[in-house]
Amino acid sequence: MEWTLEVVVVPVSDVDASIGFYRDRLGFHLDHDTRTEHGRVTQLTPTGSGCSIVIGTFPPMQRMAPGSLHGLQLVVPDARAAREQLVDAGVDCEEITVLDERDGGTLFGFADPDGNSWVVQQIRARAQRPLIPRERDHPEG
Repeated sequence: MEWTLEVVVVPVSDVDASIGFYRDRLGFHLDHDTRTEHGRVTQLTPTGSGCSIVIGTFPPMQRMAPGSLHGLQLVVPDARAAREQLVDAGVDCEEITVLDERDGGTLFGFADPDGNSWVVQQIRARAQRPLIPRERDHPEG
């Protein structure tokens, strides 16, 4: 049986501000922003990722305090370019750290406005072999 991780709840204090951060600064795709009488749920997905984040006000989403999620990890083929892109978008990023010269040993961190922390890991192989095939690599039909 396959088990896939497809959604991670990120605890935030302000859904609109968080949408602005994740969509407008990080470039995540806004999949949906749904409001019902029970609350609000918003899903955003990093380009090329099979896992999304969900933010919102439904009671189960409020079990963690805003800013209490740490160690989420994104993978990019070029950490320096990714960091530059985030800094240019106004994101406060840590300096790049090289723990190991082998692929996967270069990283940096940042946090969202509530303090949820992320690590960005460089895996150069992702440039040629993404985990999820790009549509242009496998057109339908």
